[in-house]
Amino acid sequence: MDMLTFSLEADSSVPLYEQLYLHIRQAIVDDTLTTGTKLPSKRKLGDFLDVSQTTVELAYAQLLAEGYVESLPRKGFYVLPQEELYVRRGSSSSVIEPLPVKKTYEFDLYPSQIDTTAFPFERWRRHLKQVVSEEHHDLLSLGSVQGDFVLRQEIATYLYHSRGVHCSPEQIVVGSGTEQLLPQLLELLPDTTTFGIEDPGYPLTRQLFAHQRRTFIPLPVDESGVRVDLVEQASIDALYVTPAHQFPTGTILSVSRRQRLLNWASERQMYVIEDDYDSEFRYS
Repeated sequence: MDMLTFSLEADSSVPLYEQLYLHIRQAIVDDTLTTGTKLPSKRKLGDFLDVSQTTVELAYAQLLAEGYVESLPRKGFYVLPQEELYVRRGSSSSVIEPLPVKKTYEFDLYPSQIDTTAFPFERWRRHLKQVVSEEHHDLLSLGSVQGDFVLRQEIATYLYHSRGVHCSPEQIVVGSGTEQLLPQLLELLPDTTTFGIEDPGYPLTRQLFAHQRRTFIPLPVDESGVRVDLVEQASIDALYVTPAHQFPTGTILSVSRRQRLLNWASERQMYVIEDDYDSEFRYS
């Protein structure tokens, strides 16, 4: 073929090999270099463009890697056929609407927000620096599917001291929240299980039960938490409850109702799924 005539700028911030690669690629896309065309040898093209053979070799290697050319032993580089790309034509009169201005409020009561100014960044940075070091290669591994074992040991110890719960690390599964853990719990129970849920309650919980095609019955909540008397009358096999901080009312399930609920579950061999939402916070 005739020699490739491209204008390369030596003082450009783009490397020479990349300039050459872009020129050849565009020629292939434009069909200036047709399928089957043999590219000049690296030595001849380098001499013609007054660049090193390494520059040409790097450009050809990039074209080869992206499938624009093929290399045939003792023959050289040849242009490969290119599939025609479908380009969707947009309306020239279309207008990109600006993003809406986010409103600000003096008091933001959205439940999923936190007070970022209260976060202990300095303490977090100090502990992170202690943990992330060359000694801890295990941080780069996948780890246990139940969560880091040392973390589960600490959780088991904490549960014993703070709640009086006796459990082993093997009984603990660490997850990213209700969205991940609740579906896993539901998978452990039969499809025929009927659940009781708080009404009103966390909207996502209702969505998760519906998504899993699980039968659930809403149960009223008052100033002392879920109505256990109505729980006892309901035809349910398991109860989902947030005793430490009911959402959205914020009520705490009274001790008498907790005991009554546990007795009900024990007598009827029922499951109680406790969502410990915000249990560590104390507002008074």
